[in-house]
Amino acid sequence: MWLTRRQAAVPQRQAAGAVVAGAGAVSLARAGRTVLDRIDLPVRAGELLALLGPNGAGKSTLLALLAGDLAPDTGEVLLHGRPVGRYRPRELALHRALLPQASPLSFPFPAGEVVRMGRAPWAGLATPEQDDAAVAQALDQADAAAFADRPYPALSGGERARVALARVLAQQAPLLLLDEPTAALDLRHQELVLRTARARARAGDAVVVVLHDLGLAAAYADRLALLDRGRAAAYGTAAEVLDGELLGRVYGCPVEVLPHPRGGAGPLVLPVR
Repeated sequence: MWLTRRQAAVPQRQAAGAVVAGAGAVSLARAGRTVLDRIDLPVRAGELLALLGPNGAGKSTLLALLAGDLAPDTGEVLLHGRPVGRYRPRELALHRALLPQASPLSFPFPAGEVVRMGRAPWAGLATPEQDDAAVAQALDQADAAAFADRPYPALSGGERARVALARVLAQQAPLLLLDEPTAALDLRHQELVLRTARARARAGDAVVVVLHDLGLAAAYADRLALLDRGRAAAYGTAAEVLDGELLGRVYGCPVEVLPHPRGGAGPLVLPVR
């Protein structure tokens, strides 16, 4: 059922530092295996939160819980103080935007039209001019405007990833959930994605990003949550979480954490080779 203009509450940005979403003691099991075990996690407006951990640690599952795509076995996930499962689909899409790891699409839609799909929740709430402006801005932010007219399936993996990101940005939700958005990207576009995510946070949004690159997390995230086999191993700033001994234990390999030689943002995190 579509919401009318009166029924749909256009989301408002929260004051910096306000907890807009969070997981409270959430646990989830799949096929008899505990995937998440009593996770507590606040998501604050104006901050970029990086979810870290090795493969299978539960990062993507936790992101899906925050998005409302999965329900926990125990505990609760709140969005603006309300259980995320109580939102209607379109209402939820106005409040949070999710970029999954893969965005399969076999139909030959132009890339620009794929980005425009992110405006669907705003039908009846935004003018065509506002939709056009949001799409154009998102394509520019994702560096995807140059191939907006090309069929989506004909794009390279990295180009499709940038179009998928632009679609999520065009949604203009105040909670942005990104699952490994840099995985298919070259060095330049990895940096672009994290700069864009941090800019959204600085503008007042809450941003949660699943990352494997600890250096990117150190450079761009305000807070980091480190997961280890479904449990919270650490939560805090880069200085608090990126400890060589802790990371070595969680990732199962020796890690050293070094100060940036040129005083850059965040420390350098390197495997001991």
